[in-house]
Amino acid sequence: MSLSFRALVADKTAGGFSLGVRRMGEADLPAGEVLLRVTHSSLNYKDALACTPGGAVARKYPLVPGIDLAGLVLASTDPRFAPGDRVIATSYELGVSHFGGFAELARVRADWVLPLPAGMSLREAMVIGTAGLTAALALMQLQHNGLTPDKGRVLITGATGGVGSLAVDLLAGLGYSVAASTGKGAEAEYLKALGASEILTRAEASAASPRPLERERWAAVIDSVGGDTLAYALRTTRAGGAIAVCGLAGGADVATTVFPFILRGVNVLGIDSEKAAMAMRQRAWTQLGGAWKPRHLADIGFDITLDDVPTFAARILAGGVRGRAVVVHAAEAAA
Repeated sequence: MSLSFRALVADKTAGGFSLGVRRMGEADLPAGEVLLRVTHSSLNYKDALACTPGGAVARKYPLVPGIDLAGLVLASTDPRFAPGDRVIATSYELGVSHFGGFAELARVRADWVLPLPAGMSLREAMVIGTAGLTAALALMQLQHNGLTPDKGRVLITGATGGVGSLAVDLLAGLGYSVAASTGKGAEAEYLKALGASEILTRAEASAASPRPLERERWAAVIDSVGGDTLAYALRTTRAGGAIAVCGLAGGADVATTVFPFILRGVNVLGIDSEKAAMAMRQRAWTQLGGAWKPRHLADIGFDITLDDVPTFAARILAGGVRGRAVVVHAAEAAA
């Protein structure tokens, strides 16, 4: 018997763009080895773009957005997964060219699926989601570049967003001295509660300068903003430091010179969570369920419903959301 479920569907036809919750059947799902009852998903900046006609994220229509999902296996043709298993899947083609997490049911490729890491609930996994995975991958790369807590302060840009909030919480919990930049002055106490010891305004962290280099301030930077903020980070990162670049909320163009690279040896580390190898994902998720588990997930994440997604997607694009919006499809205990 085909299962019926609710899903948020984005579609674009000759008649224009539409976004709304529809009832669908199991036969509507794309191919994949693992059928899941989705209990939770999360709303990312990329998802918000997929919910708009000009977002340039969706590669095919109709599309169920949602690059993150967590839930229970209903059926699997892959021996790695069995009915009842608690699992997660993030990024790859989800919510871009393959139906994603904004539905009560999903069918996905087995190679995209991970067992729920020990030490976290399905909901906690979606508070973390791609945003937390990105923060963890950024820290892994920075540590590979030599970053340790004794090297100096780390700047987190876009700090009230999903990646930023989780990065502040993660690094502060591991003993790093964290500075946070934000355009939301009213959220300074929130960032301090997560562990930031210094707050920079957006104006300070994106100010233009005629100088190619400024006073060395940061041992490292995790930047989800890009644009003028990344240019500022390049001018102010210490010799031998590194910047993990993982977003462009502030723009894709960066006005800089070669001087940070040839006079200070600053490294730019690109973070691409969508195409990260499974072995690296597994390592990051294992850490996130253990010693790296963010301490303030209850403060960072808040619950919304599937019907709330369009409203909160618009708020994310307008910079009006703090932390992580978790889309709750079913009670975890009852799932």
